[in-house]
Amino acid sequence: MRIMMFAHGGSLNRGCEAIVRSSTKLIKEEINGAKVYLASDKPHTDKVIPSLDEVYDGSKSDLRKYSFNWFISSLQYKLLKNETYALGIIEQKIINRIKDMDVCLSIGGDNYCYGEQPNWYEIDRRIKAQGKKLVLWGCSIGEEDMSERKLRDLQLFDLILARETLTYNMLKNKGLHNVRLCADPAFTMEQEELVLPEGWQEGNTIGINFSPLVWKRNKNSKEAVTELIKHILTNSDMTIALTPHVVDHGNNDYEALKNFHEEFKNTGRIILLPDHLTAVQYKGYIARMRFFIGARTHATIAAYSNYVPTMVLGYSVKSKGIAKDIFDEEKLVLGIEDISNSSKLIGCFNEMIREEEAIRKRLKKSIPQIKKMSYKAVEYLRELC
Repeated sequence: MRIMMFAHGGSLNRGCEAIVRSSTKLIKEEINGAKVYLASDKPHTDKVIPSLDEVYDGSKSDLRKYSFNWFISSLQYKLLKNETYALGIIEQKIINRIKDMDVCLSIGGDNYCYGEQPNWYEIDRRIKAQGKKLVLWGCSIGEEDMSERKLRDLQLFDLILARETLTYNMLKNKGLHNVRLCADPAFTMEQEELVLPEGWQEGNTIGINFSPLVWKRNKNSKEAVTELIKHILTNSDMTIALTPHVVDHGNNDYEALKNFHEEFKNTGRIILLPDHLTAVQYKGYIARMRFFIGARTHATIAAYSNYVPTMVLGYSVKSKGIAKDIFDEEKLVLGIEDISNSSKLIGCFNEMIREEEAIRKRLKKSIPQIKKMSYKAVEYLRELC
């Protein structure tokens, strides 16, 4: 079986790397003879994933103004309000690979949370036109993200794998019959433990991840996180390890965290982890933390999967849904509107401290079941094919 993953922006987002890395491993473990290929916007960033059979350039092609294709696409749009010709040119690097595949996996996870996606809709349409199997792999989608156009696209899929129950229930309520429940594949990802940096306290280090995406959506969140850091330094003896997880241009956690490091480095209790580590290496550090506070979903998954009590600076359904599946409630998840309130942040942090052992005990009970649900995704894929 030849499987192509697409809708992948590159592995400078270590969460995207984690999805590709863990999914490839699961598929190859469970489906004999499977070959897994990746179409990537930034193929040079994916060399860190050795288990892939090949990485293709899936970046967008230019539709040059006044070219033949530009005239045809302009005419089609003006006369018919149809953009399929233009999108076919722009996404031709992926579309040209479809014929060689048996199954195409749209792997973005939360790609459908960010408005309409006409480029992917067109790729999906071309996949089905060629009679290939189309799967939405480990997705999260909120009720607020849905539209009639998006629903029509989702109806094309042979299989939709929702990675948490909030998305699963919402899609079922929309009348989709091609939906199955699984868990994010990254719960099963391996980890690599590097040497601990100077100043790390074994058993007494708390990780903090903060993202520009959260800061852009709530401008006051940075000041509130600053107050939380002050509270931790004043009221505990823990070391803080600032932990980037996306280091892509224009969306770089490291740049955001560097500001916190500059402000508090004179305390001698704050560490900034480097920006060049792989997903498995970041997970290796997160695994050895006592607590974790994170905005990036896959950084929090790295913590959860190692039984590390975790507080989530959430901004979409995925954070709420994953926590609900682990704890039966949205435990220690702050919404985007809450994270500018330093009192709420500190209150949530104090709750995590008070309930440390109970949370860890619950994680040890829940995570093995969540990992089994990760494997269900491949089981459903195998049944489909």
